[in-house]
Amino acid sequence: MEKDWQLVYSAKSVVEAEMRRAILESAGLEPIVMNKQDSSYLFGDVEVYVSNEQFERAVEILKTADNE
Repeated sequence: MEKDWQLVYSAKSVVEAEMRRAILESAGLEPIVMNKQDSSYLFGDVEVYVSNEQFERAVEILKTADNE
């Protein structure tokens, strides 16, 4: 992963991570999802990253979304 990106969310489920990605995209951010799960046994995490410039805004957006 590039040094200009920060982890903003980590999940055990692809669906859960994709939902967070969609929330961030609808707010005008440009997140990426990195699936780090083992393809055979499905252990590991699915991570959502945003650029350093968008990190603080992304954290606030996800906090608000989780509280609704």
